Amino acid sequence: MDWGGILNNTAGWLLSPTTIAYALAATGLAVHFGYAGLLNFGMAGFMAIGAYGYAISILSFGLPWWVGILVGMVGATIFAFILGIPTLRLRADYLAIVTIAAAEIVRLLFTTTVFDRWTNSADGLAGYHAGFRAANPFPPGSYGFGPWVFTADQLWTRVFGLFLLAIAVLIVWLVMRSPWGRVLKGIREDEDAVRSLGKNVFGYKMQALVLGGIFGALGGVVISLPSAVIPGTYVTSLTFFLWTILLLGGAATVFGPALGAVIFWVIMSFLDGVLPALASAGILPISGTQAGTLRYVLVGIALMLLVIFRPQGILGNKRELTFVK
Repeated sequence: MDWGGILNNTAGWLLSPTTIAYALAATGLAVHFGYAGLLNFGMAGFMAIGAYGYAISILSFGLPWWVGILVGMVGATIFAFILGIPTLRLRADYLAIVTIAAAEIVRLLFTTTVFDRWTNSADGLAGYHAGFRAANPFPPGSYGFGPWVFTADQLWTRVFGLFLLAIAVLIVWLVMRSPWGRVLKGIREDEDAVRSLGKNVFGYKMQALVLGGIFGALGGVVISLPSAVIPGTYVTSLTFFLWTILLLGGAATVFGPALGAVIFWVIMSFLDGVLPALASAGILPISGTQAGTLRYVLVGIALMLLVIFRPQGILGNKRELTFVK
């Protein structure tokens, strides 16, 4: 078994654009669920809108890359209003059903041939990287050490993604310490009590949905920076991965989503290397394909144990979550 290769590949996921993108989206989900109590299962839709808004604005309209990011953010804001106006008065499982359906509608709209001129339907979009890479401040060459050796373009993608994540974390830290954040937490605990104090509960929920959705769109942009926008990425399993990351790090925490993303993808990468190797060596009586699937089973079991024995997550405070009282 090539332990060196497995460990190097696992360590590489610490700074992977995928890890950073999921951390961004999970931060948005923390605003939705951890602080506002919104059971949103449609974060994949916000990520898809961010990624497609970024790519389409560059490819079809020739806009600069940074304007493409703004387009993705505006698209996520519009989607939040379209989703929130008819649904934010729903509670718990009803909201979850509507949001997961909305995310699937968004994905299917991007894959339909009706909009093939802009979305390239099921084939996705590529070739929009020139502007972003031209803005790279790092000279050509190799950077880093050990398993973290990157080209200038790879380093620029990671640095920019970490920059966006840092801004998102800072914004969440600031707003949740503000009166707005305290009202939001009150809505999570008992929205009827907050409403009796004269607060516009619907308005606060909508603001939280928009803010978290923008973070999700930025996650979609980051995950599309290294390669292409592929509609198969934004399936329901993406949202479930985000929920796993959120619950792992801590739902009502500032740094929990980032920590959860790192732990989740490091474990997934490690198991993806170890389990097929064990199967090939005859230690596990299963095929290599089955070994690759087994990692999802193990992660699912770990998540169930986490919810049972530490529902607040690694960094969470048990008093922050109403469902553990």
